[in-house]
Amino acid sequence: MPVTLKSAREIELMRAAGRIAAIVLDELKAIARPGITTAELDKLACERIRELGGQPAFLGYRGYPACICTSVNEQVLHGIPGKRALQDGDLLSLDVGVEYRGLYVDAAVSLVVGTGDSLAHRLVAAAEGAFRAGLEVAYPGRRLGELGAAIEAYVRAQGFSVIVGYSGHGVGLALHEEPSVPNTGPAGHGIRLRPGMTLAVEPMLSAGSSETVVAEDGWTVSTRDGSLAAHYEHTIWISAEGPVILTAR
Repeated sequence: MPVTLKSAREIELMRAAGRIAAIVLDELKAIARPGITTAELDKLACERIRELGGQPAFLGYRGYPACICTSVNEQVLHGIPGKRALQDGDLLSLDVGVEYRGLYVDAAVSLVVGTGDSLAHRLVAAAEGAFRAGLEVAYPGRRLGELGAAIEAYVRAQGFSVIVGYSGHGVGLALHEEPSVPNTGPAGHGIRLRPGMTLAVEPMLSAGSSETVVAEDGWTVSTRDGSLAAHYEHTIWISAEGPVILTAR
């Protein structure tokens, strides 16, 4: 399918959806403490997205049963909320999708619950740093491979691995659109970025293996070797002047 370029009106609706996602993620981070269950986090997210005027974009998407994804420790992404109670030191990745008046955004953040060890904190910081490295090259005329190469180089410099087999994606008129947004190079490959593109840029990395396995639930993706994983994501708009984060308050 062709890459869709968004109008000024569509960008404003995505900004509104992005504010909802940002508020919900901030509120989830504030209550993600030892003892709370991932189902309780999901319940809050469902309620708050609707109270703020949006709809949970993940709920029912290809049969997904919850409003958010809650991936813990070795889980990379698509963790289904449930009875699991968070423990001190857990590495938690929260992924939120919001639909607002027919436009979609996608955002994720990782955090350490309670205190945690230095490895978990370094991995969380590296996930955000990898996103920022990609953002620095997300300008009109640059190739998608340059964005992926910047992310990959940053992750490797921190001593971590880029998860293989998963990537970012276009987003806006649907939750997932073209193009695929890689987290690896090579720099000379991929389509050129154009003003009006809206992309979910989402580095996923692990402290060990880059390979993954999918659980019997058909959704939860974990590192093959059980090593810690982290995930960080924003929806960005490629403006004529450069990248703009839409999922920020």
